[in-house]
Amino acid sequence: MPATESAVQAPATSGARRNEKVGNVVSTKMQKTIVVEVEMRKAHAKYKRIVRSTKKFYAHDEQSSARMGDVVRIRETRPLSKLKRWSLEEIVRRSSLGQIEDATQQTANKAANAAALAASNAAATAAAEKKANKAAI
Repeated sequence: MPATESAVQAPATSGARRNEKVGNVVSTKMQKTIVVEVEMRKAHAKYKRIVRSTKKFYAHDEQSSARMGDVVRIRETRPLSKLKRWSLEEIVRRSSLGQIEDATQQTANKAANAAALAASNAAATAAAEKKANKAAI
């Protein structure tokens, strides 16, 4: 066989085709992990009524870019931990809830910083007064 024939082969695939699911992010409280709730609709075998069922999947989110309420696509991957077998593929649609949550969190952080600053100023003032009283005696 000539070398040209062996070089021209079917293009190599990037591994087996992985299962993908689309669902809503319901939790982002863990580091680099999101919980995605996927809704499945299936016709009942006997009554033919559409039955809705949901299942939660733990997915790896490397940049922690997903927020609560986002619609995301997750892809099956090797086991990453006891419960994580999925990874975040893409964010299909951003949630307006996440933006509101971010804004309230920023306001809460500003309020906490202001309270901490006020407390430190009060402590510094009290210490200065105490020192001045000792010097006066």
